This record gives sequence, structure tokens and C-alpha cells, in this order.
Amino acid sequence: RCFCFTLMHFSQIMAESSPLTTHVLNATDGVPAARMALSLHQLDSKLMIWAMLSVGTTNQDGRCPGLINQEAFTPGMYKLRFETGSYWEGLGQPSFYPYVEVVFTISEPEQRFHIPLLMSRFSYSTYRGS
Repeated sequence: RCFCFTLMHFSQIMAESSPLTTHVLNATDGVPAARMALSLHQLDSKLMIWAMLSVGTTNQDGRCPGLINQEAFTPGMYKLRFETGSYWEGLGQPSFYPYVEVVFTISEPEQRFHIPLLMSRFSYSTYRGS
């Protein structure tokens, strides 16, 4: 189960379907990356600073539902930050990347966006899924 905390009430977020989803896979072991910390940020285009919108931890399936609700999902630049170094450290393995940030632009927030992260200790890849 993912626990995401935002400025909105937690139960309200979980009750709504998030327009943004992610799925983190440990490609080294061929399993979902459970218990990985992550955060969602949006760029304030006037101040040019990142504002944290939510934080969470992936569930046993490597997913973190409830990152953001539809009302809060507006056009702009976002980033998902995955704490990959801490994840690998928790498995007793060194990692080259202390974290991975995936930056993306949303122009049509009414659509659904899925951003998978496939990672190993020394590489990662991502794409816009469906």
C-alpha cells in the first residue's frame, strides 16, 4: 500500500483515481521494487523552483497509487524523484545512482499518464506508458 501525503486530505486522494501512475521494477532481480520512496514535484514557472506535491512509498507490486488527484493535475512541468540509492542500500547492495529524477511536461491533464521506471544498480530506463 502506498502512503502519499499532500496538502489535501489523504482519504480524499485515495478515493479518487490518479491521472498519474508509476510502476517501479527491479530489473536486476526481475521483481517489483517494493518500499521505494518517491516524490512528485511541479515546477513553479514564475519562481523557477520545484514545489513538492506528494511523497509516497511503492507497494509490494512496485506501484504508488494516489500521487495526485485530477483537480490538482494542471498543465506544466513535473518530476518524479525515485530514491533508488536508498532502495538498493536496503537490499545491501551498492548503487551508482543515489536517485533518479524523471522530468516531464503535461499539456493535456485530462489524459492519463503512466511512467514506469525499470532499474538496476547501474542503469535505468523510463517511457510514457498507457
